[in-house]
Amino acid sequence: MNKTRLEAFSDGVLAIIVTIMVLELKIPHTTDLHALKELLPTFSSYLMSFIFIGIYWANHHHLVHTVHHVNSKIIWSNLNLLFWLSLIPFTTGWMGENSFAELTVAVYGASLLLCGIAFYILQKSISSHYTQKTNLTLALAKQDKKGITSLILYSISIPMAFFIPVISAMLFIAVSVMWVIPDKDIEKALSEN
Repeated sequence: MNKTRLEAFSDGVLAIIVTIMVLELKIPHTTDLHALKELLPTFSSYLMSFIFIGIYWANHHHLVHTVHHVNSKIIWSNLNLLFWLSLIPFTTGWMGENSFAELTVAVYGASLLLCGIAFYILQKSISSHYTQKTNLTLALAKQDKKGITSLILYSISIPMAFFIPVISAMLFIAVSVMWVIPDKDIEKALSEN
């Protein structure tokens, strides 16, 4: 299979996910600032999730760019990732509607953890094609370390949400900062090939 079909399908699913999330932002029925203030938790959860989806989109693009041939292992790993990402609008809306209540933050953290595991599985599926050590395999291995660190932080954020939800949110932000700029080593390795 050509990787362009995989990329196009993934891009379409991610676009739908963002569309569903933005539709959860309800228009206030009044014109006062208090009405906007009431939307602040919903908007904050939307903003955080939009950033996460954008980060996944950018890193997915860079990761899939390393693929020369798509096989069924990569297809199913990619579908697994898209499935977990498709649940982000639900957890985002639930958390925002309930003003970041403890359980909603924990469930949001669990959904991010499952997305992170799925992305890690996709990385492993793609990197398993490379049998020789190259600059590209070294760059992918470096991303593995970032992925494991993310999974650890997400795992900590889930129980932490029941005690101090703000710390969970700070852990979510820490993970997003780690991933906001796609790995330049992958770009460099690809340009060398």
